[in-house]
Formats: sequence, C-alpha cells, structure tokens
Amino acid sequence: MIILAALSVSALTGIQAQTLYDASRLLDNDLNGTARFVGMGGAMGALGGDISTMGTNPAGIGIYRSNDAMISFGFKSLNTESKLGSSKNETDKFRGSFDNLGFVFSNKIGNRTALKYVNFGFNYHKAKSFDKDMVMGGNYNVSQTQQIAGLVNANSAYYGEYLSPEVLLDKNAFNFGDVPWLGALAYESNLIVPGQNQKYNPYLLNGHSVDGYYRSRERGQIAAYDFNVALNWYDRIYLGATLTAYSVDYSKSSIYQETFLSNNQDDGNYALRNYYDLDGSGVDFKLGLIVRPFEQSPLRIGLAVHTPTFYNLEERNSSYLDYDTYNETEDKFLKGTTYTQNQYGDEMEGSTKYKLTTPWKYNFSLGYTIGQSVALGAEYEYSDYSTSKLEYDDGVNMDYENSTIKQSLKGVSTVRLGAEIKLSPEFSSRIGYNHISAPIKTTAFKELSVNAIRTDTEFSNSKSRDNYTIGFGYRGSSFYADLAYQYSTYKEDFYAFDNVDLPATKITNSNSQVLMTLGVRF
Repeated sequence: MIILAALSVSALTGIQAQTLYDASRLLDNDLNGTARFVGMGGAMGALGGDISTMGTNPAGIGIYRSNDAMISFGFKSLNTESKLGSSKNETDKFRGSFDNLGFVFSNKIGNRTALKYVNFGFNYHKAKSFDKDMVMGGNYNVSQTQQIAGLVNANSAYYGEYLSPEVLLDKNAFNFGDVPWLGALAYESNLIVPGQNQKYNPYLLNGHSVDGYYRSRERGQIAAYDFNVALNWYDRIYLGATLTAYSVDYSKSSIYQETFLSNNQDDGNYALRNYYDLDGSGVDFKLGLIVRPFEQSPLRIGLAVHTPTFYNLEERNSSYLDYDTYNETEDKFLKGTTYTQNQYGDEMEGSTKYKLTTPWKYNFSLGYTIGQSVALGAEYEYSDYSTSKLEYDDGVNMDYENSTIKQSLKGVSTVRLGAEIKLSPEFSSRIGYNHISAPIKTTAFKELSVNAIRTDTEFSNSKSRDNYTIGFGYRGSSFYADLAYQYSTYKEDFYAFDNVDLPATKITNSNSQVLMTLGVRF
C-alpha cells in the first residue's frame, strides 16, 4: 500500500482535473414544469400566461391578470437498452416525482395608465433529473489495463522510476502527484508490472480475450428556484426578469469488471468500483420581452436572453479494486482488494472544489391565437456549449480542460412546437414536440491526467434528443387541473474506458413521464 499512501498526499491537496463531461452534465435541462407547459412541448415563450414561462421567457408572467398558485407531481418510467455486438442488456426504473410548485401575484395598476400590471412570481421546478440505471457487457480484444498503463507511462520516468520497486520502498524519493490514483490501484492489483518493457502485465492479454461488464446507478437532480417580476405596458408590450438559483445534487456508483478468457475459461479477473458525488449551487439571470405588433393582435413575438449560470461545485470520489490475477514472476495468482486510502492505510476519498460557467442562451418565440379556441406556439433556442468555462476554486482558469471543451462540445439548437385546442369552454387538449441537437462531437473522449485522483474512466457521447407530448386540461371558475404525458428518447455511444480499439456500446434511452398539475386562480 506504499504507493497509495504516497498518493494520498496528492489527494488531500486536491490534485484533480475535471473533464468536458463534468461540464456537459450541467448544461442542459429537461422539459419539465406545469402539465400545461409540458403538454405544449414548452412552446409558450411568446404565449405566456403559465408559471413555467418564467424559466424560458420571463415576460410570459406579464400576461397574468389574476393570482395563480399551483403544484405539479407525477411519475416516470426510465428504460435504458445497451447493445454491444450480439450482447444486449436492458434496465427499467419506475419512480415518483415532485416536479413543480409556484405562484403569481398579479397587481393591477390602472385601466388608463400605460403600465397596466406589475406581477411577481416564484417557481420551484426540477430543471434536470439524473436518475438512470445502465448495464452493458460484451467480449472484445482490448483491456482497460492498457489505458491505465498509458497513464503511468505518459512520461517514461513515471513508469520506469516512480513505479519501480526501489522507489516505492523509499518514500522520500517518491515525487508526490506524478502518478494517477488509478495507476496505483492497478500496480497493487498486478494489472501493470513495472520493470518490464511491456506497458501492462503481459499475461493478461497474451492469447486472451476480454469479457467486460459494466453497471451504473445515477441519482439526483438540479433544482431551480425562479424569482420573477414582469410588467404589462398597454396590453401590448410585456417585460420580465427572472433571477434563478440552482441546487445541484448528483451521485453515481459504478462497477466495471474484466474477465480474461482463454478457451472460454476464466483465467484471471478484476472489478473496479467507483463512487462519485457532486453538489453545489449556481445562479443566473434572465430577461424577456413579448410584443403584440398591433393592438389586439393574435400574433405575439417573444425574445429572451439567459446569462451564463455561475456554479460553485464540490465533488468527491473513492474506489475499490478487487482482483484475482496471475503474476508471472511469482508463478501464482494474486487475490485481494485495494482501495483509495490515506497515509495511515485508512480508506479515504478524494475531493475537489471548482467553478463552472455555462454559456449564454438566446430564445426567440412566436405565439398565435385563433379566437378563443386555438393557441399555437413555436420557439427556437440556441446555446454554444463549447464556450463553457471551468475554473479552480481560486478563480484560475483550467486552460487545458477548457480547450478540450472548445474542441469537443458544440452549439446546441432547441426547437419547440406546441398547440392547444379548446374542446369546450372548460376543456382543452394539447400536443407538443421538441428536438434538441447533439451537444457533443462523436470524436470526443474522456482524458484523465497523469496526476488524476479520479478513477472513473467511462464516458458517453450523447446524440440528439426528441420529446413528444400530449396533454389535457380542465379550467373552472377558479380551480384548474392539467394532465400531460411525455415520451423522451435519445441515443448515446458509451465507452467503458478510452481506447481507440474499443467498440462503442450503443445506448438507447426511452423515458416516459406522466405529470399532473393542480391549481387555483383568484
């Protein structure tokens, strides 16, 4: 355990590099809010009159002429299917969900004044859910140990000297922080063998194929708290501003294991278990405008701009590696468990504080009404994910990490379409559609630095997402109830580790949500 004891000094000082995947995790939002908003695909930025619009176009609250209070809840069904070659795995998860709570206070200024209403609103909503389970497995001819060996062999001195038995026996000669924590775990479990010309234990891949298996469990959410003020001028011009505070709570546990097969027989194996937690807070500001081109116009034009979200974050990680591997020098199998630990041999976790600045967001929307019976909405939203910035907690830019973000993330376009049709004065039906373009290039990969205390090598490149929604609503004299169904689907290319010869596991995510909103207007 000598090398891990030495590496713990590095971990305590927070030597850890974030990746573009840590940034991208917090850049997008789910389609969520009131059931009416979801049922219309979120395409209400120009139509307004719904509490959820304070998170897209804050001017939408200026449409209100009465007070409003509501609550939304429901359940979700989460399905993830993975395919690697002829291997196929599937997971299903069913969860209840509390999604939305908000109110609007509408204040009439006068009938003959230019300023008609000043409205105030608050809205809590689940901006993003991280809930997801995934399983993959298959057979291939590459191994995670090759990536690990590459980390410690990035500079020949790391591999030839810092991991040599002589240096390991002399703590004073060890250069703290020059070897990744993952490399230390692999050394102690006989997965890489210093002192040989080979980069990894030659026995493991000599005449063997690899049977890989991965399982992960993700939980948590980004909670958003919107504080809004909106103005109504002449019943034609609506201005709004929203200050949003965010709370981040994310956790992930995963296991990746490899069995080295010879003639379909287990000839050595290991399992790497990772635990990761992230929490923090953020804030941003939104400005919005809705204009009727002329008095009583059925057409409304909406514009909104969202400042970057400024996040302060802290992450923690720990790992265990169980192994049963053959040592050629000793001509025997070595079996045991090694883990991240401190200088006293006690289990410990690495931790890092850092900052993330998300990109600006721009929203253009159109709304059109046909009498009192039909409302149509359309929106286009753009955000350039490649302009996201990571910083250390002291404010110093992570220059290398930001360069990889610029190279690998893309500008993301979101199109929202929605319609509402009144079936009677009290009842309405709704339909909506979203398309969100792919946020990341297909060539992107996760790169761990040579002094990283992170040990999770897996990453996934998401493709475009489509959301399909329908809804139904009742409006009484004061009470209202809305119901919406949303089907969301997107695909990913998943890699358990970074190796150019590792085939992508094809992931298909298919999620269903049923959402109900109960509210009163008074």
